[in-house]
Amino acid sequence: MNINSEEIMFKIKLTLVLIVIAFMGYGQNSFIIENVKVFDGEAVFESTSVKVENGVIIEIADVIKAYGETAIIDGKEKTLMPALSNAHVHAWLPKSLSEAAKAGVLNVMDMHGMEPYQGMMRQLKDSTNFARFYVAGYAATAADGHGTQYGFPVPTLMGAEDAKKFIEDRVEANADYIKIIVTPSKATLDSETVAELIKEAHNVGKIAVVHVSRLEDAIDVISNDADGLVHLWRDVALKSSQLGGLSKLKTFFVIPTLLTTLKAFEVIGADADKYLNKEELLQEVKKLYEAGIPILAGTDPPNLGINHGTDLYKELELLGESGMPTIEVLKAGTSNITTAFGLENTGFIKVGYIADLILIDGDPTEDIKNIGNINTVWKKGKQVKL
Repeated sequence: MNINSEEIMFKIKLTLVLIVIAFMGYGQNSFIIENVKVFDGEAVFESTSVKVENGVIIEIADVIKAYGETAIIDGKEKTLMPALSNAHVHAWLPKSLSEAAKAGVLNVMDMHGMEPYQGMMRQLKDSTNFARFYVAGYAATAADGHGTQYGFPVPTLMGAEDAKKFIEDRVEANADYIKIIVTPSKATLDSETVAELIKEAHNVGKIAVVHVSRLEDAIDVISNDADGLVHLWRDVALKSSQLGGLSKLKTFFVIPTLLTTLKAFEVIGADADKYLNKEELLQEVKKLYEAGIPILAGTDPPNLGINHGTDLYKELELLGESGMPTIEVLKAGTSNITTAFGLENTGFIKVGYIADLILIDGDPTEDIKNIGNINTVWKKGKQVKL
């Protein structure tokens, strides 16, 4: 990809910004949050204490004694939980990562962007006031397909013979996973090409996730060993017989992006009648959850004006409306994502794990709407500036 003078200037400015903010952050070296309700990414524990030292959780117990300069934080009537993650974003500038961190979203999974700029933004991974940035690099799409319309050059595939080179290029660009686009609204990749992309991704140890909008495409890509769907289909309802076949076929996850879909329906107006309505979409999520398929929370910002931070709370509320238990909704925004994408030592409150934590006034394990009552966010034990 050729980089023009305008892009070079952007890189220089962004690099200078990164140098200035690389070491931003503040907080105690050692602290104990005591007498707090804990959602640890899997289960809930009442009146617990958690000790953090040098950015790592070192002790979890009913009572923890403080020594030396260890700070004590009263957790009464509060809930401590792992930091949130967003499983589907598009981030173009550091301020998007800052917006996420302020909302307690410390890991974001980018699903299509400009690789030269993404490398620089990823340098913020150790900066306290910015979310960690994981990327697919360029998504795999057809010539003139979805993803080519955003004003920057995108490599495209003509057929299955291009799959190996495409994956090699993403590996060279240090992509964390592979994103593939299958949608009939524009020119799109055929089943054979998608299958080859998935195979080549797995050959180099990368998971492959797929953008779909139709159920038949979802079934096809899962049959071809896709690891996850980054949108929920919106055309027809999944039949019980189809669900049984899918859930037995292999392990995969789904990022429903309900907020994005519903906002899109508002934009297209009467034409939305040809798609599943809100209640039907929620029912699809419930079917998947009850079949044991992991649900991951993602919002697809900045599409349709969705922000990179607090709008994730709205997605969690929608998942709650589907009938998923509140604890499972919290998992959808925390441990399900870090597990699905293989993020190490985060997404849980466990001894030895990174202290990426949110302290919330009230109890989101009882009412998901309390998720927005953030008292404090810590990234690797350092307090994020809210």
